[in-house]
Amino acid sequence: MSFVTIVFYLMAFIALASALYVAASKNLVRSVFMFFVTLFALAGLYVLSLADFVAVTQVVVYVGGILVLILFAFMLSGRETLGGLQQVKNRLLAVNQVPALVLAIAFFAVLITIVFKANVNHLNWLQLAVAQHNVITPEIITINNLGVNLMTNYLLPFEAISILLLMALVGAAHLARKEDVV
Repeated sequence: MSFVTIVFYLMAFIALASALYVAASKNLVRSVFMFFVTLFALAGLYVLSLADFVAVTQVVVYVGGILVLILFAFMLSGRETLGGLQQVKNRLLAVNQVPALVLAIAFFAVLITIVFKANVNHLNWLQLAVAQHNVITPEIITINNLGVNLMTNYLLPFEAISILLLMALVGAAHLARKEDVV
């Protein structure tokens, strides 16, 4: 077993374990911090897949932006709202949760079927790409091309998205602000 395989299994285990903790935890703040760990583990998996730009984007956008936005939402929420969210019934399964459970089991069954039936090493399009030498090696630098395109051809959509996210943050802060009753 190579070092890369060991690191992959370690990162995959950390990502899955922390994601399960996020889903199962009753404490919202702990869930947010474990979500932080999950996102970093996914970024590590992207690095192992030679997707450096996606890994950096994962850290900058999700960890740096979305996670901070979630933390702001918790900080701006009142104690009554958070207290109501944290009150969870002790029942294991309620009647209104049955459709979601059936759907989750169906998706899991389809996923397991695809994993076992897929012969990943002998896919036609992969063999064709290898035969044509159309593969990405660690020496090929695609980040430069992405950066040039992002700052030239796609600058307007990039700035429009940043303004949209800023407006959403200001709107969330305005809605969360407590009004003084006169």
